[in-house]
Amino acid sequence: MVKHSPLDDPEQASFAWARYWRLMRWMALFSIFVTIVALTIFWWVEGFVSIHFFIATAGAVSVSIMLMAALMGLVFLSSGTGHDEAIDNPFADQDQP
Repeated sequence: MVKHSPLDDPEQASFAWARYWRLMRWMALFSIFVTIVALTIFWWVEGFVSIHFFIATAGAVSVSIMLMAALMGLVFLSSGTGHDEAIDNPFADQDQP
């Protein structure tokens, strides 16, 4: 029999997703801050190299941070709501080594 996930409840799901998007908003602000700091350090050390360098660096830094935040946020959402425990484990009756 398939167990129901706590995320099937609309009230719990809306709370969990609101918490996830709040985390993403904070991480977007953090990403902007870190990107500005990184570009400032590059400009201070090397001067103006190329606009393409600064665009690529800004994209790489911000996208890397946001991807990390999105994936870790989904891990926290899944674990924190009890969604991970709702899986059907076909090997639960076998002995653990």
